[in-house]
Amino acid sequence: MEPLIVLVHSPLVGPFTWGAVAEALRAAGHDVLVPTLADGGATPPAYWQQHAESFGRALAAVPPERPLVLSGHSGAGPLLPLLAHAAARPVAAYLFVDAALPHPGESQMDEMESAVPEFAGALRAQLAAGARYPDWSDADLREELPDAAARARVLAEMRPRGLGYFAEVPPAMPNWPDPRSGYLLFSEGYRPALEQARASGWPSRVLPGGHFHLLVDPAGVAGALVGLVAEIEAATQP
Repeated sequence: MEPLIVLVHSPLVGPFTWGAVAEALRAAGHDVLVPTLADGGATPPAYWQQHAESFGRALAAVPPERPLVLSGHSGAGPLLPLLAHAAARPVAAYLFVDAALPHPGESQMDEMESAVPEFAGALRAQLAAGARYPDWSDADLREELPDAAARARVLAEMRPRGLGYFAEVPPAMPNWPDPRSGYLLFSEGYRPALEQARASGWPSRVLPGGHFHLLVDPAGVAGALVGLVAEIEAATQP
């Protein structure tokens, strides 16, 4: 049974970020699902729990025996093992796309303070003072997203969060890390995650661009994802 490719958006933005890649994958003959990670904008329950529950609902019509390829962009990366658990379906591959990696027992802020301490320190101070992130403007995204309509959609779906979101500690998950994983890098800010993936022996690819390169070169991104899945399958076949 061919895996269902599930494209998971960061909780800080919305499903539009994956829309063009989904179209490219479908045009190439792949089955694709782009779920919406929903939450009420406050806790409890924990954000990760709300996202996992909404993800499980989005997969309700998918046969329980059908394997999934879980592909997470940006802030969706740390959620992938939790979403796999919520889906209760076999996972053929985990793909991290310009994304943070799961570190159970550590918050996103913990990880940022380790990988990019200067940025993390400034962000923590801003959030502790009551700010929310991201707070992008049209001008902030103009260079990496030249298409004005695409910028408008990304900004319209943007969901800024306070410190509580970034300080939330996810639970440990059984069977993680999983060797059936791969990494696709766009921007230099996520190179530490790429290096961690390579150190773990995961297949990886680099498509130089901005963080939203998946809206700039969807065909290239789609091809890279399919290529990574093939490498993972070849490497993990008994």
